[in-house]
Amino acid sequence: MISEKENVKTSKFLSLVLRHQPELIGLELDENGWVDVDLLLKKLIGHGIQLDLEILRYIVDTNSKKRFSFDEKFNKIRASQGHSVKIDLGYVPQMPPEILYHGTSTKNIDSILQLGIEKRGRQHVHLSCDIETAVKVAQRHGKAFIFEVLAGQMYIDNIQFYLSENGVWLTDNVPIKYLKQYRP
Repeated sequence: MISEKENVKTSKFLSLVLRHQPELIGLELDENGWVDVDLLLKKLIGHGIQLDLEILRYIVDTNSKKRFSFDEKFNKIRASQGHSVKIDLGYVPQMPPEILYHGTSTKNIDSILQLGIEKRGRQHVHLSCDIETAVKVAQRHGKAFIFEVLAGQMYIDNIQFYLSENGVWLTDNVPIKYLKQYRP
């Protein structure tokens, strides 16, 4: 198939294209973030990335974060969440677990304690069901710090939550009053 190194490199490039910069290879996402698989493959090859459907399916299937999904016929592909480009993922509001977790770098603590957790350049704030995932996310940005998010109370207070295809909980923002420092 392809090496693990090539898999990771290609997956990161797909994330860039399908979440942030489709125009980089001359693509346009539809209103729900989907793009035609054949067109994607053609544009990637034109950009010097040799990929076929079999390798693309392998990359999607083996992505540990399940960042991508195909439609039921494998004709279209999209990123599951994390877009900075405006799209409607079509997720339906759902009741979240009582507690969710948000991993961040210690350098962001003061800002979060002043403003809450903001989506910034993304369409949603990303929250995890488990501490391990939150720690992994946080460690990408520096020394890890974990907030407990009182998601159940947020839901009671009419704040909407969505569950992405890869199990990430999404919301528009998390006000300060719903945050607690996680203490193991």
